[in-house]
Amino acid sequence: MSGPVEWSEARALARTAAPAPTTERVALAEALGRVLAEPLVTAIPLPHFASAAMDGWAVRGGPPWRLRADAAADVVGRRSADGVPADGSPAPIGAGPIGAGEAVAIVTGGPVPAGTEAVLRVEAGRVDGGILEPVGETGRNDVEGRRHIRPAGAEAAVGDRLLDGGVVLTPPRIALAAATGADELVVRRRPRAAVLLTGDEVVESGVPGSGRVRDSFRVALPAALRALGAEVVAVRRVGDDEPATRVALASGDVDLVVTTGGTGRSSADHVRTALAAEGADLLVPGLATRPGGPTLLARLPGARGRLVLGLPGNPLAAMLGLVALGAPLLAAWTGTDAAARTVVATRALPGRAQSTGLVPATVVGAEATPVAHLGSGMLRGLAAADVVLVVPSGGVAAGASVEALPLPWAG
Repeated sequence: MSGPVEWSEARALARTAAPAPTTERVALAEALGRVLAEPLVTAIPLPHFASAAMDGWAVRGGPPWRLRADAAADVVGRRSADGVPADGSPAPIGAGPIGAGEAVAIVTGGPVPAGTEAVLRVEAGRVDGGILEPVGETGRNDVEGRRHIRPAGAEAAVGDRLLDGGVVLTPPRIALAAATGADELVVRRRPRAAVLLTGDEVVESGVPGSGRVRDSFRVALPAALRALGAEVVAVRRVGDDEPATRVALASGDVDLVVTTGGTGRSSADHVRTALAAEGADLLVPGLATRPGGPTLLARLPGARGRLVLGLPGNPLAAMLGLVALGAPLLAAWTGTDAAARTVVATRALPGRAQSTGLVPATVVGAEATPVAHLGSGMLRGLAAADVVLVVPSGGVAAGASVEALPLPWAG
């Protein structure tokens, strides 16, 4: 294979190039954004005991109630801001069974005594001489409605599957895992990636002079790769030099090298010649897309089979090359799938002979409008975009459906 590869075939090749996902165990504090590798099944009911949903009193029977002598002190009042009793004694974790006509002070989340029929919230009760009575309609409703008790197992029973494997771990999902008693989770291992920036004309900081360009990739590309599921462990720059490029492609303990620039065929482009000199297998030599055509995917020889994703040097072309090939590659590698959606084009999108057009666009509802400033060296349009439209060679008529790919940074 030597020429540009058609859109759907290139993306299929990227998916099949990825190794099968592997797993690792991480602490909950390190699990944010990771992909859960196996279902989360709870070994305990949630909640695992019946508890109070409000500060107040656990009561049994009708009013008035005798406040039990062992609980006459107001538990709520004895607690400091962090929930520990002000006198330093251990926080009560429950009381013995409650009898008819009795009440026991209780705090939110505390286990209700056996026999409790309702929790009377603290603002709806009045204690006088050790006797508790409800106050107003709120108090009567609390008791008559048997309110403010969270039954054991109301959220989940033992053995319930709470999360499926393959979901991305968000803060609420991690909190749910913690509620089951989990300290660690099995997640998909992220491929270790290095970013290799090429180009003698690139400057790292400040305003570039004539003939020079500012580095657009050092921060943006690693962030985009992380959003796609890679662990970026190195960012290096190499000049327009084939021997140096060869060394950089083969060095480091990484699974994937992502390069920018040097994928063309001019005398200043050395990624392709360096790959050939290293004996790489060129899986996707180029894309039949505009922009992003010089994007390539290769595999270096060796037991580890390191992959190289070569992106063009023009900023828009590079980022769209990442969406085109990097997204399906990393989705297969990590076991995720950022599915495309179908939207409606607000205006006609012209096609390109024998190539697929990649058009950044904004989306409102189901309607997509291409952004302005779409030159391959421009970033202004992409900065405003929500999706990338995939325009077939025949084009898309105004009002017709068109495939839209998510942008990794757009959530």
